[in-house]
Amino acid sequence: MTARKSRSDRRIDLIEAARRAIVRHGIDGVHLAHVAEEAGLTSGAVLYHYPDLSELLVEAHHASVERFYEHRMRQISTISDPARKLVTTIRSGLPTGPLDPDVRLLNELGGAAGRNRIYGLLLTTLFDRQVSMYQAILDTGQALGVFDLTTESLTISRNLVALEDAYGYRITARHPLIGPEEAAELILDYARTATGCDLSH
Repeated sequence: MTARKSRSDRRIDLIEAARRAIVRHGIDGVHLAHVAEEAGLTSGAVLYHYPDLSELLVEAHHASVERFYEHRMRQISTISDPARKLVTTIRSGLPTGPLDPDVRLLNELGGAAGRNRIYGLLLTTLFDRQVSMYQAILDTGQALGVFDLTTESLTISRNLVALEDAYGYRITARHPLIGPEEAAELILDYARTATGCDLSH
């Protein structure tokens, strides 16, 4: 006999189903029936847990935020060397490949951000949090004499996040010459110039 899932487990399943539905149908094209189909449930069962579909779609976005901010912060929290911390942060901010579901989801939200104020706010918040993450690394590295920054840390940080976004899109768009490793090296090339550090870690 299969044990019934808890309400929290069911909501987690629905968030994952919503993420798959967004990637498959697009943020503007996804409907309640699509999420229900992905979850293997009726539309009524989805509404029981999420009476407002837009709330579920926002929750699906938060799962990607977890990966590109909270998870990265936990990953670098155990690294003391600023140069190694910077390299790790750059590499962990890129898609694993063209089918990376988190990045494809963020691309969908990015396309809708101009039409939906909530999506725009969520993506702006993620961008600003990632910038602050990079800025803390750069400021620490400069204070320790590891980095010799060519300009303000805020400017460099914004450029690093923008490069992540740009190359991430190219990877998911299946650019034939830019995969995760090539993109990482291109961003690191900018970071080496901006920090005066070889970043060979």
